[in-house]
Amino acid sequence: MSVLDVSSGPAPVAPVAGSEGLVALFVRLKLALLRNGLRQSAGRQAAFVVSLVVVVLIAVGQLLGLVLLRGEGRDAATVTVLATGVLALGWAVLPLFFPSGDETLDPSRLVMLPLRPRPLVRALLVASLVGIGPLFALCLLVGSVLAVAHGSGAAVVGVVAVPLALLICVALARSVATANIRLLTSRKGRDLAVLSGLVIAVGMQFVNFGAQRIGAAGGLSALEPAAGVVRWLPAASAIGAVDSASGGAYGEAVAQLLVSAVALAALLWWWRRGLVTLMTAPDGSTIAAAGPSRAKDPAARRPRPGRLLPEGRTRTVMGRSLRYVLRDPKTKAAWITSLAVGLIVPLFNALQGAGTVWFACFAPMLLGMQMFNQFGQDTSAFWMVAQTISTPRDAYEELRARALALAAIAVPYTVLVAVALSVMLDAWGSLAGVVGVLLALLGAMLGLGAPASAFLPYSVPQEGGFKNAVPGQGGLAVLSSLVGLFGSVVVAAPVIAVTVALTVTDSRSVWLMAPAGAVYGVLVAWAGLRLAAARTAARLPEILAAVSKG
Repeated sequence: MSVLDVSSGPAPVAPVAGSEGLVALFVRLKLALLRNGLRQSAGRQAAFVVSLVVVVLIAVGQLLGLVLLRGEGRDAATVTVLATGVLALGWAVLPLFFPSGDETLDPSRLVMLPLRPRPLVRALLVASLVGIGPLFALCLLVGSVLAVAHGSGAAVVGVVAVPLALLICVALARSVATANIRLLTSRKGRDLAVLSGLVIAVGMQFVNFGAQRIGAAGGLSALEPAAGVVRWLPAASAIGAVDSASGGAYGEAVAQLLVSAVALAALLWWWRRGLVTLMTAPDGSTIAAAGPSRAKDPAARRPRPGRLLPEGRTRTVMGRSLRYVLRDPKTKAAWITSLAVGLIVPLFNALQGAGTVWFACFAPMLLGMQMFNQFGQDTSAFWMVAQTISTPRDAYEELRARALALAAIAVPYTVLVAVALSVMLDAWGSLAGVVGVLLALLGAMLGLGAPASAFLPYSVPQEGGFKNAVPGQGGLAVLSSLVGLFGSVVVAAPVIAVTVALTVTDSRSVWLMAPAGAVYGVLVAWAGLRLAAARTAARLPEILAAVSKG
């Protein structure tokens, strides 16, 4: 952009770089962003080096493993085609959960630059090939081609298939990120990013389930029907073309390459269209709201569910805690992950034939961990809570309301998981005993979580999806988790022992353990809250200092 100098006349305008110059410029920009990011802290440098070493080792290992599959016939084709399909799926999904992982994924930063869409797409596409992710993908694709390529014709097809599949993966990530960039940079997008742990946890369960099914089937033959479909989907169709050429089906190989080529062209067109829309359409944040005021909307005056809560401080604190679950990204992520994993792990084990109703213990253990570090989720805003606490009675009411908010969700959910497992496993005789143990464990977690919040507070960083404690407080987070996991079992041991004894002896009195476990859990939670109240009131400055470091 030229600058007009009144005293000396207009400044000379720099010539516009051509397409090749723009590509080189964006590659240098990508390297500069990477270099400057590493200069910010030694921690980022260490993380980059460790991640680079780990990725390279995994990439080399999978490359060697795929090469060893050479000569295995249909098994090699099944593994390589499905692996390429999963790779492409990962490139499409990961930008939705890690939008801040690559700063160049945000094309809105280029809106003010005089760039045309077509050369911009070309430059960004080449710059996207610089990084750890493309290196990993390249190793997988090269290994896949080496595993299935037999003959000179397949080798020629493989030379075309590798860059074609790699470009599809990169273009897929870019086009998805461009189409959703305004969502990803909003609060909802940050909420989506912190849920990546849930996606990983659920995905691992599916992988575990699939591995067991493959083992039960006696080999990879169970995956051949799926591979037969995936081999016609981009970018897996490029690897499928190499396998088809190895078998002499050159017409089929050309058709599969054509599928990938058409998909790449469609992705580039979608990406270009998204860039044009992003750089020409007005941002919704700059447009004044034209709708009627919410204050004047009669629907805004509808009774709120919070009015069903108990009066006084309990209603206020419970409402605040429940709003954290709905609005705070870290709290929302922890709750959704606990709810999902607490249900998925028992049900998947039941579906695999290796489950038991006692796997329902995952639910209260995971949900009960939300009671630990209660003040950490307030961060520096805890000072407002501290202003309302002047006596142990105030602290008791604060902690009791937080425990009630957690129990309002955890108790029905825990019972629901137990009932669902009893239905799936036809184990109605154990339901009452299991429910009693679950409620006792949940009460123990609430009772231990309140003192741990007072004695072991730590700050939860607002940035970073996987960090649950600021640097220097990781030990407190680990200690708090260990207290919850092992301490709850010790505290609930009497109920567990009696329930196991009645179950082993097949006593009809086992149904009494459901109400007994509920009463025991309430008593344990009450005792923990009373113990924590005095310490909380006495340690308000220390707690505030500990939770304000994030």
